[in-house]
Amino acid sequence: MRNPLTLLPLVLLTVAASPTLAQPEAGDEAPGFRLQDQNGEWHTLGDYRGKWITLYFYPKDDTPGCTTEACAFRDNIFAFDRIGAVVLGVSLDDVESHAQFAEKYSLPFPLLADSGSDTARAYGVLSSMGSFKMAKRETFLIDPQGRIAKHYAKVSPANHSEEVLGDIETLMAAAGD
Repeated sequence: MRNPLTLLPLVLLTVAASPTLAQPEAGDEAPGFRLQDQNGEWHTLGDYRGKWITLYFYPKDDTPGCTTEACAFRDNIFAFDRIGAVVLGVSLDDVESHAQFAEKYSLPFPLLADSGSDTARAYGVLSSMGSFKMAKRETFLIDPQGRIAKHYAKVSPANHSEEVLGDIETLMAAAGD
């Protein structure tokens, strides 16, 4: 008889793999959303029509990597504002958690509460281990027409904000904006 502990890695791998929708690709219409921010205000994708949108998903408020990434976006917010681009952070945390996180680190952009995980699922970034769910650390750059311009599947929290900012500037120049 096999030792049940030898099957543990296979069981964990099976539990970690969670079904999600296919991720939208460059050129696809960005999936819509309607989510509340840290102040309880509602946001939809349509609210930002005509602007470049950095929609960044992150696993959990006030954790080391997520704090590094959020603070880097905070530190570059004037550069995003200068070019008319918006930054929207999304995690499965609730409005209250987002409010505490935003206040603690003086985050000047909306943190959207995807507590029902519908938006993370629509963007193909929902991850789960049993009953624990979180958004993977991935970003979607959405153009002013509401289409995915770029998907960042691998994100380095410390320099991601500068990477996205540079890409928006390059795409704007190519489009003659």
